[in-house]
Amino acid sequence: MKKVFTGLSLALSVMIIAQKAPAKKSPLVLYSYQTFGCDVKGYFDPSKYNKEEIDGTYKLISPLTPSPFSSLIVFNPNKFDLVRSNSTQLLQQAEKEYLVRKKELEELTLINLPIWQKEREEAIQLLDNEYQLYKSLLMGYADPQSLSKSKFYPICKEYADAMTTKDKEKMYLAWKSLFEPKKGEEPYSGTLDVFNSKWNDPRKDDYAMIDLMNAFNNCANHSFRAKADEDNTLFKTFEKVFVKLKRDCDEP
Repeated sequence: MKKVFTGLSLALSVMIIAQKAPAKKSPLVLYSYQTFGCDVKGYFDPSKYNKEEIDGTYKLISPLTPSPFSSLIVFNPNKFDLVRSNSTQLLQQAEKEYLVRKKELEELTLINLPIWQKEREEAIQLLDNEYQLYKSLLMGYADPQSLSKSKFYPICKEYADAMTTKDKEKMYLAWKSLFEPKKGEEPYSGTLDVFNSKWNDPRKDDYAMIDLMNAFNNCANHSFRAKADEDNTLFKTFEKVFVKLKRDCDEP
């Protein structure tokens, strides 16, 4: 019986010592990325996060390539002709690109925090708006009347109506107003000279269309683009996943 108690005591002692022994921590894992002119090395705890979700979150807030739908700017009649003559092919290409990019956003694995789910939703909404505006511009260059069906028409109708009016004088007045300083704004040197040179060009009606379409584009863009993240809130939140960080930044 004494041997039994001795064995039990020994087993209990081993269990107590095992419980008191500190759990072995996982070694930190390196994750390298770039931001704001810096090469950054972040070290994260693999028991809390994995590389896939960190990678997906980084791609969300720092896309590797800019959106091809951010703008469609035409400055001269040659490009104007090119866009009009190729609008069908450009629309087909844009739709393919849109579907690919939307799928990429939807399939990103993100750090499980509400801020990243919200950021994904906003990124998809931004992509949708960029694509819809891109389509509106392409279709508008081919047929200005189509702008009345654009989701941005109610916001930017003054420019669309100027492009589609049968009264050319109204179109010219709206066109010229783009080159005149607005109340409270600094005058732009040489602006009226630029207008006059276009006015005297044989293709002045095309120049009017180009400038009014760019004004429609600017108006629509301002209606859905959020303010820049000046405080870098997203990157500050992202970097909280790292136990330590090392930065190698370019000299200012």
